[in-house]
Amino acid sequence: MNVAVVTVGDELLAGRTTDTNAAWLCERLAGRGVDVERVTTVPDRVGDIARVVNEYRAEYDAVIVTGGLGPTHDDLTMDGVAAALGRSVEEHDDALAWLEADGYTRDDLASGTAALPAGARALHNEPGVAPGAALEGVYVLPGVPSEMKAMFESIAEEFTGTPTYRERVVADEPESALLDRIAELRERFDVAVGSYPSESVRIELNGTDEATVAEAAAWLRERVDSP
Repeated sequence: MNVAVVTVGDELLAGRTTDTNAAWLCERLAGRGVDVERVTTVPDRVGDIARVVNEYRAEYDAVIVTGGLGPTHDDLTMDGVAAALGRSVEEHDDALAWLEADGYTRDDLASGTAALPAGARALHNEPGVAPGAALEGVYVLPGVPSEMKAMFESIAEEFTGTPTYRERVVADEPESALLDRIAELRERFDVAVGSYPSESVRIELNGTDEATVAEAAAWLRERVDSP
């Protein structure tokens, strides 16, 4: 399964808010064996949201959109997703029923709180108010991290793939000095390799066979200088 993640918000693009949602989703999805192939941030504009969602839903098995839910003037994500799917936005009976069960009355809720793309499956927001939605492989989640995480966990079983196993090797050598050994590692073992230099070099190995990844990591550890 391959997935694209789209985060929505002018505040993300301005650097006023750190996009922790994308990092959390990528880690959680990778843990389920799902390949995240795109992470894109778009402004609070219906046209931008619609264009990116429409492009990605044609390319990937699922698109997760997070941010911009609710009834305020800059909460435009549902409108953008609806436009991408050619749907209208309308009040959702199930979402209203959940909110009423949580103790809200219709008079308590701002207009548009429970408005979702027509035909969408409502996703209940347990720790918050604004509901999410799922439709045609597009999943719309809140931007508040605690709400996003809780809502994703309620649908996590819908995201599955081949488990990937990972090992880390740390080398106290310049990255350039490791090139020959990394090349030999790739020839010997069916693993993907990434190297990330800092004070030392972190070498990440991953693959779909746990024993092969462990064997590759052991082989490399014997051939590098450890910190």
